[in-house]
This record gives sequence, structure tokens and C-alpha cells, in this order.
Amino acid sequence: MPSQLPRILLLSAAIAALPLSANAQENVDLQIGIVQRFGEKKQDSMTLTPQAGDKLTVRFSNGNGQTQSLTTDKLQLETIQQPLTKPRLEERIIFSEHRSFETAEEQAQAWKAQGIDVEIAQPNRWQVWAKRSTYKTPLVRRWLMASLKAKGFTARLESKTLTELPKPSFVLNGNRYTRDRIDISSGKGLVYIDREKDDLPRHLYPGRFRLQPNAHNSTTLVNVVPLETYLRGVVPYEIGQGAPFQAMSAQAVLARTYVLRNVRRFTVDNYQLCATTQCQVYYGLDGVTAETDRAITETKGRVLVYNNELVDALYSSTTGGVTAAFTDVWRGQDRPYLKVNLDAADGSTWDLRSKPLSEEQNLRSFLAVKKGFNESEISNWFRWKTEASLETLNKDLRKYLQSISHPFSGFTTIQNIQVTGRSSGGRVLRLSVLTDAGQIDLERDEILLAFDAPNSLLFYIDPTFDSSTKLLKGFAFTGGGLGHAVGLSQFGSYNLGKLGWSHDRILNFYFPNAQLQPYSTSITTYREGR
Repeated sequence: MPSQLPRILLLSAAIAALPLSANAQENVDLQIGIVQRFGEKKQDSMTLTPQAGDKLTVRFSNGNGQTQSLTTDKLQLETIQQPLTKPRLEERIIFSEHRSFETAEEQAQAWKAQGIDVEIAQPNRWQVWAKRSTYKTPLVRRWLMASLKAKGFTARLESKTLTELPKPSFVLNGNRYTRDRIDISSGKGLVYIDREKDDLPRHLYPGRFRLQPNAHNSTTLVNVVPLETYLRGVVPYEIGQGAPFQAMSAQAVLARTYVLRNVRRFTVDNYQLCATTQCQVYYGLDGVTAETDRAITETKGRVLVYNNELVDALYSSTTGGVTAAFTDVWRGQDRPYLKVNLDAADGSTWDLRSKPLSEEQNLRSFLAVKKGFNESEISNWFRWKTEASLETLNKDLRKYLQSISHPFSGFTTIQNIQVTGRSSGGRVLRLSVLTDAGQIDLERDEILLAFDAPNSLLFYIDPTFDSSTKLLKGFAFTGGGLGHAVGLSQFGSYNLGKLGWSHDRILNFYFPNAQLQPYSTSITTYREGR
């Protein structure tokens, strides 16, 4: 799962609109949800505007089974609350809630093995639901809940009665239209999207657009965009405009591999990927440069493959000096090409074999070393320390436990926190939290879901005490890295690029034994369970 580097300063629209080489492979259209929950906010609005001298074409059903087509200089969309003719019961059975798609998918596969039909959704955190089209009546849902309880499984039934729904509305030629399915295009294939009441500035996007319903009683603005054009809106934001060219090229290969392998993420909403750090950051064409375009063009169509399957092309900001194996962070099967490795061009900085980081003292000594790694002179997140008060930790944990309906969610206070399991690369596999209600064991990335204080799973923890009363006042987390640290380190690739490493050598360093090759339909994109 990619991380977000600091936001790049936007370039002019004139530079952003420069076309890629005609040789670029643009034959695969992607469906990217760039505004995922339009109507989630009351009085939500956004504006679509073409470039100067261009027009938008807006197509929608006129209600009689015919398509109406209008042109305009600007489309102002807003949501209105539309009353339902009669109240509607909406229910869903939620099996689990997760910080990452990877863990949600592993849990979904476990439920499928039990004969339960499920689907993955992301209303906020990733969730595993009983498939709504299978369990579509109240009677069937209650039968499933009773069956689960009898077998010792836990799930929660979420019910609410709807009396109104947000519907997109717009005015054209003096007429108001309320539609939740709209197709939008422009003559030049470039449109500015401006989301009012949002913290993101206006961005210029290529391709076509479709406003469509999603699984959360709102609508999604989907950008239909060719693969290689999409990469132009990913590479500058994920790796940065100032990265060494070979680091940009490595990022382009991974971004291409990642999207082709992960088009299944938003099946529940009828599109493929989001535009945030839960997928890959995609902000359109404002950030493109000649160098990022050249990195995409010179690697066009090339992907990373292991055993004729696209690799799980994971990357993050900063590993903290050691990469993580897949199962150090998520449940599921290990990927042979995602291993615990020292993140240093010169492997003499630390010997993981003789001093494994699974041992607490070795981990503490490792985190005291601040030089000799790929990221040590580049990333501000290479080493960090955060202190959290007992009040903050109690609040964080209580909120998490309530979200998963944990029986100890009503605890009063944390009494102790201990690391009770580490991987060979030092990642915390299990954190035991003693509360007045009982002990709670957190595993892998759910630790980062429960507590805001650690920036990664590479940390150790110490209690802090009030100097006057000597009573426990909180805990200090000392660690390294930002993000999951599985696969490529973006800041690490900066250093390797500066050392003159080629992009294929960088990729081999972070994905050992994977092969760089042109994408073809003979390559398996994804095998379930792997």
C-alpha cells in the first residue's frame, strides 16, 4: 500500500497537458474513483470545467429510456436530499474491519473457505461484508447471524431506516436535472475538477468521467483513463518531481504493476481503484514534468513479474533501515520476493543473521544506528520518537475497540503495554495491552489502527512516569520508518538512484528474484490467496 510523500507544488496547466509519445501503450482503460463519496457531506458540491475554448458534453437518461445530450462551458454539481416514497430498511452484516485492503482480503478468503459469500468495501476503513446480493432479505440475514453465532463466529448486523437519499443535481439551459448516472466528456479530453469544501485544490484530469451510484448511498465520480496516461498523474506525486531519474523509472514500473494487479479493489462499487494512499495517489496532470513523462515512456508496458504473476508491487516512504516481509505486516501467505533485507547499499552496516532484530536488545541497538542506510541522510522519518499520554492512548484504543464491537471497549484505563512478538526484521507482530477490563492482544497492522503514536511497526516502547507522583503517565514509542516497509522504499530508491543504480537494479534490490518484462495477457495478474 503506497505512502504519501509531501505534496508536490503544482505546475501550470500548459505543461501538464503535454502529450506522451505516440508510442506509449494507452490501450488499457482504467476506472479510477477520484471523488469517492459525493453526497456524503450535506450540501456537497463540485465543479467540472473544460480548458479554455473547449466544451463539456453531458449525457444522461431522460427518464424514458432515451439518452439526452447537452453541452456546456461548466457543470456545477450539487447534492440534494431526495425523500423516498416510503422508508427503506438497509442492513449489512459486517464480519471485520481493517486498516488495509491486504488484511481485509485475507479475512474475506477465510470466510469464503467457510462457505460464506462475502465482499470487500471501504466506507472508511476496509470492511468484509456478507455479500448483499446473496443475503438480500432480512430473514436470510438473520438466519446467517444465528448460524454464525451457533458456530462460535462473531459478526455485527448494522441496520438503519432511510427516509431520504442524497442525489446529484445540476442546472443546464435553465432546467434542473436530478440524476445519479451522468457521463461527462470534453473535446480535448481534459477537465478541471474542483471539489468545494475539500482540502484538495483544483486538478486537471485526462479522459472521460462517469458519475455513478456506489455501495454507500452516495455517488462516485469515476475517471475513465488509459493506463499510461494515468501513470502521469501518479509518478510525480508518489516519488516526487525531484527524484533521481532511475528512481522515477522504478516507481513507474511499480505503479504500472500495482494498478494492473489491483483492479479488483472496488468491485463492490463498480470501479477499480481509488485516487488516495489506500491505492496510489493520483491527482491528474498538474504535477507532470518532462522527466516523469520520460520515465513512464522509457519503461512503457514494463511490469515486475514472479513465476508468471504480477508481483504485489508494494512500496512505502521509509523502511527505517530494514524492509519487512509481507506477513510481518498483514495476514496471508508470504510473497517469496518480499523479504526482510537490510535497506543499505553497503550491507556491512548491520548483520541481520548474527544480530536478528527479533531480539529486543538488538532492535534497540539497531535503532540507535543513524548512519550507513539508504534513507539515513534523506528521510526525516528514518528515526523518530513519539510520546503519548495515557489519556490519548486510552481514547485511541477505546475508539478502535468500539469500532469492532470488542467486549472490553468499556475499559477505564490502560495499565501496561508490552511487545510480545517480533519478526526477524524487528516489526512488532503482537502488542499486549493490559487494561482494567482485561488483556487485549493486537496483531500486525491493527496496532497502527488502534494507536496513532507509532509511525510504523518498527519500534520499541517504554513507560513514562510523572516526576512528582511517580505514577504511570503514558508511553514513549521509539522507532524508524514511515509506512508498512514492504517492498520498495521510496526514499531508499532516491539514494540508490544518486549512487548511479539503474531502475532494474533498484527493483531487484527491493524485489529479489522478480523479473522485469513487457506486460502481456499471458501473465497472471493475481492468484487468490497469494
